[in-house]
Amino acid sequence: MRRILGYLRKAVEDFQMIQEGDRIAVGVSGGKDSLLLLKALKLYQYFSPVPFHIEAITLTMGFEGFDTSPIEAFCKELGVPYTVKHTLIGKIIFETRKETNPCSLCARMRRGALHDVALELGCKKVALGHNLDDTIETFFLSLFYEGRFNTFSPVTYLDRKGITVIRPLIYAPEPEVIGAAKRHNLPIVQSPCPAAGHTQRQEMKKLVRSLAKTFPDIRMRFLTALKNKHNRNLWD
Repeated sequence: MRRILGYLRKAVEDFQMIQEGDRIAVGVSGGKDSLLLLKALKLYQYFSPVPFHIEAITLTMGFEGFDTSPIEAFCKELGVPYTVKHTLIGKIIFETRKETNPCSLCARMRRGALHDVALELGCKKVALGHNLDDTIETFFLSLFYEGRFNTFSPVTYLDRKGITVIRPLIYAPEPEVIGAAKRHNLPIVQSPCPAAGHTQRQEMKKLVRSLAKTFPDIRMRFLTALKNKHNRNLWD
């Protein structure tokens, strides 16, 4: 966890993600990234130069078999307030609209619902668990499917709702996230989404892993390229 905390602290400091008195809603899907982010942020509270508050939020999607009780127990163990928001987003996407490419619309609907719950809880910041590999995958998705150089930013201000989205694990490579999740026995809850494991992002994930076998330092090279002042427009 020490390395994960190092990545988190550097990202927070580099991009001034957290200010004194912030109320931060952490989106917790039940996956390794969001659970690790929640634990890391809770630990970071103990040595952060400024005090801040965190709340955990899980959105259900209307699928059968999604049990939030392990996440609830985890939040109780950490001493983090936990809110579950029940939605029918999954049913709308797959049953009502019968979307053939569901991920983009689903992501927009989930973001909107998460932001609404965060505001109801008095949180003006939302923390998401995207890691370095997610950043690279998003870059390739944008390149191959949209014909442009783009990826998500470490910090994004959404003026329509007055919310700031932060990604404190943006420097953490996925292999280290996986290792930390296993070592700390995080209570991962498998996604019941019918598209899980069969998306364009999954193809990009395979691509990044394949490239890493030929170029072992590709993740850090990519991070260096993103941080280069000539390329910062990708993140700004």
